[in-house]
Formats: sequence, C-alpha cells, structure tokens
Amino acid sequence: MSRLDAPATARNRDPILAVLRRVLPARGTVLEVAGGTGQHAAYFAAALPDLVWQPTDPDPAHRASIAAWTEGLPNVRPPLALDAARRPWPAERADAVLCINMIHIAPWAACLGLLAGAAEVLAPEAPLVLYGPYRRGGAHTAPSNAAFDADLRARNPEWGVRDLEAVAEAAAGFVLDEVVEMPANNLTVVFRRA
Repeated sequence: MSRLDAPATARNRDPILAVLRRVLPARGTVLEVAGGTGQHAAYFAAALPDLVWQPTDPDPAHRASIAAWTEGLPNVRPPLALDAARRPWPAERADAVLCINMIHIAPWAACLGLLAGAAEVLAPEAPLVLYGPYRRGGAHTAPSNAAFDADLRARNPEWGVRDLEAVAEAAAGFVLDEVVEMPANNLTVVFRRA
C-alpha cells in the first residue's frame, strides 16, 4: 500500500488547521513544501475546499503516499518533486507556502532554500507558514524538545531544532507576522512576504 502513516498528524492537524483558517487566503493555491505522508494535505484540502493544494516532496515514496491520501480530492494537484534547497522550484507562483516539520529534519541549507524559494513564488503580504519545534532565545522550550534535538543530531549532525531567531533573521524579504504556541511544545510561525 502506498499510504504512509505519521501518527503525529492526527494529534496536530486540528490545531494547525485553526491557524490556517485565519492566515491563509480565502482562495488561491497553497504550495506545501515537504508534504511527507500526505495526511496533512488530505485533511487540510478537505477542510478548505476553496483553496487548491499543491503538495511537494523530494522523496518518490512520499509523493506516492501523498497521491494515495489525496486521491479523489478535486482541489489537490498531483504531488511534485521539490527539494527546497535546489532551484528552480517546479512552481512559479503560489498564494501561500506551508511547510510542516521539515527544517529540523533537514540540513540548514534546506531551511535557507525554503525561505529563498518562498520569497520567489509569493506575492507581497502572502503567508509563509512553518510548523515544528524551535528554540527561542537560544534555549529549548521544553526538556522533550532538548531530547528530540539530541536525537536528531545523533542521527545526522546537520539536523536539529532551529533557533526561531536564526530562521527569522534568514527570512530575507519576509516580516515575522505571528508566532502561535501549539500543543506538544511546537510553534506555528507565520511570515508575510514584504
């Protein structure tokens, strides 16, 4: 079966959706970077039928899973291969960019590529929405995040929970609009294209 399952999706999708309802445009295309299993795309696209969802992922197995989860949803396009750190991106324009749980499970270059790519495809005031764990003021927000960070770095020294301030500083062409505390010591970070 092509459908992959990430159990955390069922726990975080409703709090993320609550933020998305507020910050995404009423209509347009949402470019989801690093769509993973596709469970978020399926859930959000069903809940937000006036938005067109364009999922992406660099991994062929993930793209197959995205296609399986979103089959039959009329507002979801077929998933595209997209490595955030590489150019050109396969999408030239979007009305919003969403990236969930990527920048800590990828090299810093992927975060920089995500920020640069989003700046290229978004119009002024369009949102870039990021979700995941962050350090704030150089410190972890919870012991569980510190343990998670140590585990990530043990698996790959280029991975790790990022400093929110470093991400904001690297977000050239964006204004940090809002930071929303989420369950399980995560944050939803909303940037707006300047």
